Amino acid sequence: MRSGDDPGGGPGPGRARDPGGPGYQQAAEAIAEGVRGVPPGEVPGRLCAVAVELLPVDGASVSLRSDGMPVQLCASSPHAAHLAQLQATLGDGPCRQALETGAPVLVADLAVPPYTDRWPVFVQQALAAGVRAVHVLPLGSEAVCVGTLDLYRATPGGLGEEQVRIALLVAGVMTVALMALPHGEEYDLGSGEPWLSGLAAEHDTIYQAVGMIMAQLGVGADEALARLRGDAFAYGRTALDVARDVVAHRRRFDAY
Repeated sequence: MRSGDDPGGGPGPGRARDPGGPGYQQAAEAIAEGVRGVPPGEVPGRLCAVAVELLPVDGASVSLRSDGMPVQLCASSPHAAHLAQLQATLGDGPCRQALETGAPVLVADLAVPPYTDRWPVFVQQALAAGVRAVHVLPLGSEAVCVGTLDLYRATPGGLGEEQVRIALLVAGVMTVALMALPHGEEYDLGSGEPWLSGLAAEHDTIYQAVGMIMAQLGVGADEALARLRGDAFAYGRTALDVARDVVAHRRRFDAY
């Protein structure tokens, strides 16, 4: 837990918020049962769903570290997926802090200092999207952080000591599951597609768009990515949505 982050907060609505929820051993058994028989490529998504069942949160997503911006891998719901894209688009927030430090970032209430000062734009957008608490667990270690498990909650509320242990357990299992997956073309889920093909396609779209913006404006990669993110923010869209428009020639950055 990061020093100064508040693990407290009252329970919100829902089954997972029962103060008599599962203990560590019960959670471990629930995780094992939740992924039993699940194809390897579907394990990360299933673990997101299990996290929502075990913890006092409303959504979960996993993003992988990548040059420029995180790339969303899976989520427990479309809303959780949108929140992951929101953080990636803004380039700020608890996900980025966890990636940079390799340490958990536990925020029981986004609407209070120091978070309103630390991430003012992210907090504004997250509150507008119906999020009051965010808990981010790094996947990997402080030396090698490969991504994050992001947990979202619609009402203020933190994680108790036992719940933090459970969240770290889910993150640890998630890391092992990701590391165990073969990344080559030889592996697929019965669909003829490699397990990371969709993820790689989104990554390629972002960077193809960045390249096109570089050519249109005569700027470097960092500036082009900042322009892409700024355009997405200005129009209430995600960076991936804008990138798709750029690649499809529906959006140019030298037109004004």
